[in-house]
Parts: sequence; C-alpha cells; structure tokens
Amino acid sequence: MVLSRGDEYPIHQTPEPVAYCGTDRNFYDRYFFNGYAPDGSGFFALALGVYPHLDVMDAHFNVVRDGVQHCIHASRELNMERMDLIVGPIRIEVIEPLHKLRLIVDECEGISADLVFTSRAFAIEEPRFTHRIGPRAFMDYTRMTQNGHYEGWISTDGDRRELAEGTGGTRDRSWGVRPIGARDSQPMPSAPMPGFFWQWTPINFADGSLFFHVNNDEHGRAWNTRAAWAPDGATASDIREGHGSMRTRLAPGTRWPSGGTLSLAVPGAPEQVTLEPLSRFQMRGLGYTDPDWGHGLHHGPLKVEREDIELDQLDPLEPQNLHVQMPMRVTGGAGEEGIGVFEQLIIGPFSPLGLGEFLDGAS
Repeated sequence: MVLSRGDEYPIHQTPEPVAYCGTDRNFYDRYFFNGYAPDGSGFFALALGVYPHLDVMDAHFNVVRDGVQHCIHASRELNMERMDLIVGPIRIEVIEPLHKLRLIVDECEGISADLVFTSRAFAIEEPRFTHRIGPRAFMDYTRMTQNGHYEGWISTDGDRRELAEGTGGTRDRSWGVRPIGARDSQPMPSAPMPGFFWQWTPINFADGSLFFHVNNDEHGRAWNTRAAWAPDGATASDIREGHGSMRTRLAPGTRWPSGGTLSLAVPGAPEQVTLEPLSRFQMRGLGYTDPDWGHGLHHGPLKVEREDIELDQLDPLEPQNLHVQMPMRVTGGAGEEGIGVFEQLIIGPFSPLGLGEFLDGAS
C-alpha cells in the first residue's frame, strides 16, 4: 500500500489508498480550460492530466497570437502522488471547488501566465460516456462542464497582455477510462475499423450558458448527447436539460467545421442558434492525438518543451490536425448574441457529411 496526500481527505472510492483507482491501466483524471476575449481573439487553453496506473502526469499551456499557436508541453513522473497539481512550470490551484481556480505558468522559454477562472453557474454533469470497440471498453468516463470568466495576464516573448474585460470561456473535469499512453500493439480480431464523431459547443450568452455535445456513429446516430441551459448564478437544480440537433458545414478539403445551425428544445435556451467561425485552435497543442506529446506518454522524470504552430501552414488531413476547437460568433433566432467554441473530431467514414474514406476531406 502507498499513502499520499489524498488519503487525508474523505475522497476514497475503494477500500485502497487514493493512489490506486481500480484496475484499468487507461484510467485518467483531467482538467481542461479555454478562454477568449469577447470578440473571440486571444484564444488560450490549459490542460492537465493524471494517469495513476501509468504513474505519469502531464500538462500543456497554449496561446494563439497573430496566427501562431504557442505551446508549452510538460510531463513528469507522478510518483503515485495525485494531489500535487504541478508539472514543470504549469500548475493549478483550487481556490474554491466547483467555482474558482487559478492557473499559473512560470516563465518558461518565453511564455508565462497567471489566470483566475470564476464560474458563471454550477457545473453540468454530462451523461456517462461508455463506448466499446469489439470486446474492449474504448471510453468509460464522466465529465462536468461549466462556463466562466477569466482575469489575469499572459506573456509571450516579452509581450505581456492583460486579459480583455469580459474574457470568458469554459472549463471541464473528466475522469474514467480513455485511450492513453503507448498504443496497444495487439489488435482485436473482432473489432471494426475505428471511427469517431464528436462535437462539443459550450456557448456564453449575456444571461447564461448553453451546452451541447454529441457522439455519433458513422451513420449519424447519436450514442451520447445532451443539451443544457444554465442561467447566470444557477444552482444544480436551476439547470435545464433537453435535446439538440446540429446541422454542420465543413470547410472544403478538411474535416474542420465552417459553421453550423443548432436546433434546441431546452427550457430557457434559444430555439435555434447559428455559429460562424472566428479562428482556429489545434487540440494537438494540448496533447490530443499528438504523436510526440500524446496523453500519458512517459518522457522520464521531467521534460518541458516549447512548440510554435503556424496555423496557416498545416495539412488539415494529417491525423494530428483533425481535432480542432473553433471560436465562434453565435446568434440566436431572436437576435441574441453570444460567443463560444465549436470542438470537432471526425475520424473514419461519416455518411451524413459525405465522408466515405478514413481520412478524406469535404468536397
């Protein structure tokens, strides 16, 4: 048995110390944050993941300026201590659980930041994501999501900028089972060719937060979806849930969204909203599908590295470039104005959008 700081708190889920979390080697526990100015500019994001059975923790901080996505990647050995939310220069401080958190990036290769996230309402709990490929659990996790406001500053190569008044964004916490670490080299004979369709659109309106997500199969049938509306200051009992349906446009030659129309049946929310892109953020900067900085990979006791991504130089159909978040201008059917992100990842065929091959782009 191994005792750690977590054992001081009443958070145990099994008869064992907190250092152990079931038996699946792919168990993870993750923080995610993004933010943007009221006009969609100055996009930034931070993520931190804990992988207890791989004994690894990693973190990433990104900021987009003048068409370049500046990234700090960091990874360290966990040493079975899950409560120490520091990876190299990146750390998270929980000021008030479910409401206020501080994000700090100590100066590293020209990048630093000090940001405070404050929620607008209680977090929503998305339906449990459980999906199998053949006999194996591909995903089995829970996520909570909430929108909020940010204060603070970001410095890149000596250019320090205070966040614009009204800077908002989204943060989430998820935990459970996802593919992490080194890929399993042994195939599953009965498993089909892998495919994945994911959309996630947290939106900030003046008086509340709108949330929609969907996981579809290759024919467009939803296997996990929910829409929700949280007015400002909402408690858990004030959040209203319902259904949504997205009509999506793809940019030609890509699998990136060029906009969409979301129809909703959610009390308090607009009945329809349109989304128009303002810019693009590559999720590989946070480790998603990145061949070098994928989640849970072991880089030794500590490794920190800067990367600068020229956004207009990318091949949109390279596998590591498929997963994006697009800051969007949002307009409700009654003229309501908002801003949010449209996250999308499509791998494999998806017949509703005319994608027939594994990595073909929109015509």
